[in-house]
Amino acid sequence: MKKSLIAAMVLASASFGSSALAQTDVSSPPQALNLVDNTAFFGDSFTDDNSGNTFADRFTFTVGGTVPLNLDAIVASVSRSADVGLDITGISLFDDANALVASGTSIRTGATDVWSIRGNALDAGSYYLRVNGNIVSDDGASFGGAVMLMPVPEPEAYGMMLGGLGILGFLARRRKAKRD
Repeated sequence: MKKSLIAAMVLASASFGSSALAQTDVSSPPQALNLVDNTAFFGDSFTDDNSGNTFADRFTFTVGGTVPLNLDAIVASVSRSADVGLDITGISLFDDANALVASGTSIRTGATDVWSIRGNALDAGSYYLRVNGNIVSDDGASFGGAVMLMPVPEPEAYGMMLGGLGILGFLARRRKAKRD
């Protein structure tokens, strides 16, 4: 009798443990960003009854061309209080070899979570943003964000700008000298 009771307890705890592990990660499959003029929106929603689960959603994109691009992105979630919805715990930028390129910064936490990230001089290739978080209640929850890619100014552009400002300064000084 004792052996069957012990066996039942072991089996029940093993079943409970495996079902808890199976429900831990509620990440969505990787989603490709639809970049329009090097900008895009991204996000995800989670159904109710996911309290305690975690997610690490990936948003993929490709940098093309010969000019490196800077990346700026922001992600946020909003709820009535900090114990409802989800908690964003990070945003990161990775290359196609899964090497970390940049880590995000938390701007605000609580009922409203806001994170930003900057990636500098991204060469042509494939990348992905990963948003990590925890679902803190059994209510539905969601997050959303935006990403923007901008060309890195080349040193020649700065030189031309400084040269143009110098010429404007010279012309202004010359004009002032003629008036005097």
